[in-house]
Amino acid sequence: MSAATTLEVPAHAGHRSRPFAWVQQSLTLAWRNIIRIRQNPEALADVTFQPIIFLVLFLFVFGGAIAQGAGWRDYLPFLLPGLLVQTVVFSTMGTGVALNDDFAKGVFDRFRSLPIARIAPLVGAVLGDAVRYSLSIVILMGTGFALGFRFGNGVGYGLLALVIVLAFALSMCWIWVWLGLSLKTAQGVQGIAFLVMFPLTFGSNVFVKTDTLPGFLQAFVKVNPVKYLVDTMRGLMLGGPIQKPLLITLAWMIGLVAVFAPLAIRAYRRRT
Repeated sequence: MSAATTLEVPAHAGHRSRPFAWVQQSLTLAWRNIIRIRQNPEALADVTFQPIIFLVLFLFVFGGAIAQGAGWRDYLPFLLPGLLVQTVVFSTMGTGVALNDDFAKGVFDRFRSLPIARIAPLVGAVLGDAVRYSLSIVILMGTGFALGFRFGNGVGYGLLALVIVLAFALSMCWIWVWLGLSLKTAQGVQGIAFLVMFPLTFGSNVFVKTDTLPGFLQAFVKVNPVKYLVDTMRGLMLGGPIQKPLLITLAWMIGLVAVFAPLAIRAYRRRT
Protein backbone atom coordinates (compact mmCIF):
# COMPACT_ATOMS: atom_id res chain seq x y z
CA MET A 1 0.00 0.00 0.00
CA SER A 2 1.38 3.44 -0.90
CA ALA A 3 2.45 6.07 1.60
CA ALA A 4 -0.40 8.30 0.41
CA THR A 5 -3.04 5.76 1.34
CA THR A 6 -1.47 4.81 4.67
CA LEU A 7 -0.88 8.37 5.82
CA GLU A 8 -2.32 8.89 9.27
CA VAL A 9 -3.08 12.40 10.45
CA PRO A 10 -3.37 12.85 14.22
CA ALA A 11 -6.88 13.66 15.37
CA HIS A 12 -5.86 17.08 16.72
CA ALA A 13 -4.24 17.93 13.37
CA GLY A 14 -7.64 17.90 11.73
CA HIS A 15 -8.96 20.84 13.74
CA ARG A 16 -8.71 23.62 11.19
CA SER A 17 -9.78 26.13 13.80
CA ARG A 18 -6.52 25.70 15.70
CA PRO A 19 -4.08 28.53 14.96
CA PHE A 20 -1.16 27.34 12.83
CA ALA A 21 -2.52 23.79 12.70
CA TRP A 22 -1.64 23.84 9.00
CA VAL A 23 2.05 24.00 9.98
CA GLN A 24 1.92 20.64 11.75
CA GLN A 25 -0.15 19.17 8.94
CA SER A 26 2.35 20.44 6.35
CA LEU A 27 5.22 18.86 8.26
CA THR A 28 3.32 15.58 8.45
CA LEU A 29 2.81 15.59 4.70
CA ALA A 30 6.44 16.60 4.14
CA TRP A 31 7.43 13.50 6.10
CA ARG A 32 5.12 11.48 3.84
CA ASN A 33 7.14 12.68 0.84
CA ILE A 34 10.39 11.72 2.56
CA ILE A 35 9.36 8.18 3.50
CA ARG A 36 7.98 7.68 -0.02
CA ILE A 37 11.60 7.75 -1.21
CA ARG A 38 12.10 4.31 0.37
CA GLN A 39 9.59 2.89 -2.11
CA ASN A 40 11.16 4.68 -5.06
CA PRO A 41 14.88 5.23 -4.30
CA GLU A 42 15.76 5.63 -7.99
CA ALA A 43 13.95 8.97 -7.88
CA LEU A 44 17.02 10.30 -6.04
CA ALA A 45 19.34 9.62 -8.99
CA ASP A 46 19.28 13.27 -10.05
CA VAL A 47 20.51 14.45 -6.64
CA THR A 48 22.93 11.60 -5.86
CA PHE A 49 24.76 10.30 -8.91
CA GLN A 50 24.28 13.28 -11.20
CA PRO A 51 26.25 15.79 -9.05
CA ILE A 52 29.20 13.37 -8.84
CA ILE A 53 29.14 12.67 -12.58
CA PHE A 54 28.96 16.37 -13.44
CA LEU A 55 31.80 17.27 -11.11
CA VAL A 56 34.11 14.52 -12.37
CA LEU A 57 33.33 15.17 -16.03
CA PHE A 58 33.68 18.94 -16.00
CA LEU A 59 36.69 18.85 -13.69
CA PHE A 60 38.77 16.31 -15.57
CA VAL A 61 37.56 16.89 -19.13
CA PHE A 62 37.71 20.69 -19.11
CA GLY A 63 39.88 21.42 -16.09
CA GLY A 64 43.22 21.53 -17.87
CA ALA A 65 41.97 23.60 -20.80
CA ILE A 66 39.94 26.14 -18.84
CA ALA A 67 42.64 26.50 -16.18
CA GLN A 68 45.09 27.20 -19.04
CA GLY A 69 47.19 24.14 -18.41
CA ALA A 70 47.43 24.65 -14.64
CA GLY A 71 45.54 21.41 -14.02
CA TRP A 72 42.28 20.31 -12.48
CA ARG A 73 43.37 21.05 -8.92
CA ASP A 74 43.50 24.76 -9.70
CA TYR A 75 40.13 24.59 -11.46
CA LEU A 76 38.37 22.77 -8.61
CA PRO A 77 37.96 25.80 -6.27
CA PHE A 78 36.49 27.83 -9.14
CA LEU A 79 34.24 25.06 -10.44
CA LEU A 80 32.72 23.62 -7.27
CA PRO A 81 30.76 26.69 -6.04
CA GLY A 82 29.33 27.20 -9.52
CA LEU A 83 28.50 23.54 -10.01
CA LEU A 84 26.81 23.54 -6.59
CA VAL A 85 24.48 26.26 -7.86
CA GLN A 86 23.81 24.41 -11.11
CA THR A 87 23.06 21.14 -9.31
CA VAL A 88 20.61 22.67 -6.84
CA VAL A 89 18.90 24.78 -9.50
CA PHE A 90 18.37 21.71 -11.68
CA SER A 91 17.00 19.81 -8.67
CA THR A 92 14.18 22.33 -8.21
CA MET A 93 12.32 21.23 -11.31
CA GLY A 94 11.66 17.85 -9.67
CA THR A 95 9.18 19.56 -7.35
CA GLY A 96 6.89 20.57 -10.21
CA VAL A 97 7.23 17.22 -11.97
CA ALA A 98 6.33 15.31 -8.79
CA LEU A 99 3.34 17.56 -8.04
CA ASN A 100 1.98 17.13 -11.56
CA ASP A 101 2.40 13.36 -11.26
CA ASP A 102 0.63 13.29 -7.88
CA PHE A 103 -2.35 15.18 -9.31
CA ALA A 104 -2.49 12.84 -12.30
CA LYS A 105 -2.57 9.82 -9.95
CA GLY A 106 -5.32 11.31 -7.78
CA VAL A 107 -3.17 11.66 -4.65
CA PHE A 108 -4.45 15.16 -3.96
CA ASP A 109 -8.05 13.95 -4.31
CA ARG A 110 -7.35 11.69 -1.32
CA PHE A 111 -5.90 14.60 0.61
CA ARG A 112 -9.12 16.55 0.09
CA SER A 113 -10.99 13.87 2.02
CA LEU A 114 -8.78 14.42 5.07
CA PRO A 115 -9.64 17.00 7.77
CA ILE A 116 -6.57 19.12 7.04
CA ALA A 117 -5.93 22.63 5.84
CA ARG A 118 -6.34 22.98 2.10
CA ILE A 119 -2.84 24.43 1.64
CA ALA A 120 -1.04 21.80 3.75
CA PRO A 121 -0.37 19.27 0.92
CA LEU A 122 1.22 21.97 -1.25
CA VAL A 123 3.47 23.32 1.51
CA GLY A 124 4.32 19.76 2.56
CA ALA A 125 5.44 18.92 -0.97
CA VAL A 126 7.79 21.93 -1.06
CA LEU A 127 9.23 21.21 2.40
CA GLY A 128 9.72 17.54 1.56
CA ASP A 129 11.73 18.43 -1.52
CA ALA A 130 14.02 20.58 0.62
CA VAL A 131 15.47 17.25 1.79
CA ARG A 132 16.34 16.40 -1.83
CA TYR A 133 18.09 19.74 -2.29
CA SER A 134 20.02 19.26 0.96
CA LEU A 135 21.07 15.76 -0.09
CA SER A 136 22.46 17.03 -3.40
CA ILE A 137 24.45 19.70 -1.52
CA VAL A 138 25.91 17.16 0.92
CA ILE A 139 26.88 14.70 -1.82
CA LEU A 140 28.48 17.31 -4.08
CA MET A 141 30.39 18.95 -1.24
CA GLY A 142 31.51 15.57 0.07
CA THR A 143 32.86 14.66 -3.37
CA GLY A 144 34.58 18.03 -3.61
CA PHE A 145 36.23 17.61 -0.21
CA ALA A 146 37.41 14.14 -1.23
CA LEU A 147 39.07 15.68 -4.29
CA GLY A 148 40.80 18.32 -2.19
CA PHE A 149 38.43 21.29 -2.03
CA ARG A 150 38.62 23.40 1.14
CA PHE A 151 36.80 26.51 2.33
CA GLY A 152 39.21 29.39 1.76
CA ASN A 153 37.19 31.90 3.75
CA GLY A 154 36.49 29.87 6.88
CA VAL A 155 34.01 27.14 7.71
CA GLY A 156 31.41 29.62 8.99
CA TYR A 157 31.16 31.50 5.72
CA GLY A 158 31.25 28.21 3.83
CA LEU A 159 28.25 26.87 5.74
CA LEU A 160 26.45 30.18 5.22
CA ALA A 161 26.95 29.72 1.47
CA LEU A 162 25.26 26.32 1.65
CA VAL A 163 22.30 27.81 3.53
CA ILE A 164 21.92 30.56 0.92
CA VAL A 165 21.98 28.19 -2.04
CA LEU A 166 19.35 26.02 -0.30
CA ALA A 167 17.18 29.09 0.34
CA PHE A 168 17.53 30.09 -3.32
CA ALA A 169 16.38 26.62 -4.37
CA LEU A 170 13.31 26.88 -2.14
CA SER A 171 12.55 30.27 -3.71
CA MET A 172 13.03 29.07 -7.27
CA CYS A 173 11.01 25.87 -6.82
CA TRP A 174 7.81 27.97 -6.75
CA ILE A 175 8.25 28.49 -10.50
CA TRP A 176 8.04 24.74 -11.06
CA VAL A 177 5.25 24.33 -8.51
CA TRP A 178 3.21 26.81 -10.56
CA LEU A 179 4.04 25.10 -13.86
CA GLY A 180 3.46 21.66 -12.33
CA LEU A 181 -0.04 22.74 -11.35
CA SER A 182 -0.73 24.57 -14.61
CA LEU A 183 0.49 22.14 -17.28
CA LYS A 184 -1.23 18.92 -18.24
CA THR A 185 1.65 16.44 -18.10
CA ALA A 186 4.83 15.87 -16.13
CA GLN A 187 6.70 15.56 -19.44
CA GLY A 188 5.56 19.06 -20.36
CA VAL A 189 6.85 20.45 -17.06
CA GLN A 190 10.19 18.71 -17.53
CA GLY A 191 10.52 19.90 -21.13
CA ILE A 192 9.92 23.56 -20.27
CA ALA A 193 12.20 23.26 -17.24
CA PHE A 194 15.13 22.14 -19.38
CA LEU A 195 14.51 24.98 -21.84
CA VAL A 196 14.83 27.43 -18.95
CA MET A 197 17.56 25.71 -16.94
CA PHE A 198 20.16 25.30 -19.66
CA PRO A 199 20.41 29.01 -20.60
CA LEU A 200 20.36 30.02 -16.93
CA THR A 201 23.18 27.68 -15.88
CA PHE A 202 25.35 27.26 -18.96
CA GLY A 203 24.84 30.89 -20.00
CA SER A 204 26.46 32.08 -16.80
CA ASN A 205 29.78 32.17 -14.95
CA VAL A 206 29.41 28.64 -13.56
CA PHE A 207 32.23 27.20 -15.68
CA VAL A 208 34.19 30.22 -16.94
CA LYS A 209 34.74 33.84 -15.97
CA THR A 210 32.27 36.33 -17.40
CA ASP A 211 34.93 38.45 -19.14
CA THR A 212 36.00 35.48 -21.29
CA LEU A 213 32.57 35.29 -22.97
CA PRO A 214 31.47 37.07 -26.16
CA GLY A 215 29.96 40.52 -25.64
CA PHE A 216 26.36 39.53 -26.39
CA LEU A 217 26.59 36.65 -23.91
CA GLN A 218 28.16 38.87 -21.26
CA ALA A 219 25.09 41.12 -21.49
CA PHE A 220 22.85 38.14 -20.73
CA VAL A 221 25.07 36.89 -17.91
CA LYS A 222 24.96 40.27 -16.18
CA VAL A 223 21.18 40.04 -15.78
CA ASN A 224 21.19 36.33 -14.99
CA PRO A 225 20.33 35.62 -11.32
CA VAL A 226 22.52 32.51 -11.41
CA LYS A 227 25.57 34.73 -12.00
CA TYR A 228 25.03 36.64 -8.77
CA LEU A 229 24.31 33.49 -6.78
CA VAL A 230 27.56 31.97 -8.07
CA ASP A 231 29.46 35.17 -7.19
CA THR A 232 27.96 34.96 -3.68
CA MET A 233 29.01 31.32 -3.32
CA ARG A 234 32.57 32.03 -4.44
CA GLY A 235 32.84 35.09 -2.22
CA LEU A 236 31.66 33.20 0.86
CA MET A 237 33.49 29.93 0.19
CA LEU A 238 36.76 31.25 -1.23
CA GLY A 239 36.94 34.94 -0.31
CA GLY A 240 36.17 38.01 -2.40
CA PRO A 241 33.31 40.49 -2.87
CA ILE A 242 30.16 39.37 -1.05
CA GLN A 243 27.86 42.30 -0.29
CA LYS A 244 26.71 43.30 -3.79
CA PRO A 245 26.09 39.81 -5.20
CA LEU A 246 24.45 38.73 -1.94
CA LEU A 247 22.02 41.67 -1.93
CA ILE A 248 21.11 41.05 -5.58
CA THR A 249 20.63 37.34 -4.84
CA LEU A 250 18.36 38.12 -1.89
CA ALA A 251 16.36 40.51 -4.08
CA TRP A 252 15.89 37.76 -6.68
CA MET A 253 14.80 35.31 -3.98
CA ILE A 254 12.20 37.72 -2.63
CA GLY A 255 11.00 38.51 -6.14
CA LEU A 256 10.64 34.84 -7.10
CA VAL A 257 8.57 34.06 -4.02
CA ALA A 258 6.49 37.24 -4.32
CA VAL A 259 5.59 36.51 -7.95
CA PHE A 260 5.37 32.74 -8.26
CA ALA A 261 4.13 31.62 -4.82
CA PRO A 262 0.79 33.47 -5.25
CA LEU A 263 0.50 32.13 -8.81
CA ALA A 264 1.18 28.60 -7.55
CA ILE A 265 -1.34 28.90 -4.73
CA ARG A 266 -3.97 30.24 -7.12
CA ALA A 267 -3.34 27.37 -9.54
CA TYR A 268 -3.50 24.91 -6.64
CA ARG A 269 -6.83 26.25 -5.41
CA ARG A 270 -8.21 26.13 -8.92
CA ARG A 271 -7.30 22.44 -9.23
CA THR A 272 -8.53 21.48 -5.77
